[in-house]
Amino acid sequence: MDCLFCKIIAGEIPSAKVYENEWIYAFRDIAPQAPVHVLIVPKTHICCADGITADNSLYVAKIFEAIPAIAKAEGLANGYRIVNNCGEDGCQTVKHLHFHLMGGQKLTEKMA
Repeated sequence: MDCLFCKIIAGEIPSAKVYENEWIYAFRDIAPQAPVHVLIVPKTHICCADGITADNSLYVAKIFEAIPAIAKAEGLANGYRIVNNCGEDGCQTVKHLHFHLMGGQKLTEKMA
């Protein structure tokens, strides 16, 4: 499979890991849009939000269970934003489900 995030999870491409367990991998975004910008991905390949099924939704649950611990470890005591882009019109650039955890400053209300 020629998936960038699968290669990062496998250790074939270096990343700045911030969290890992048996279901998920989290690492710093290489083009951060906030002082703290972490990508959180399932360790199994799911193409996007449209690819979530009853068979793989546990990975999404595990991501959201880990987010508070990741946010706390990153010093995001005053809040943060979680974003998922899905498909071309949603500006998804890597076709592997991922969530952006962003914070470290007051974020703007504008999302588009």
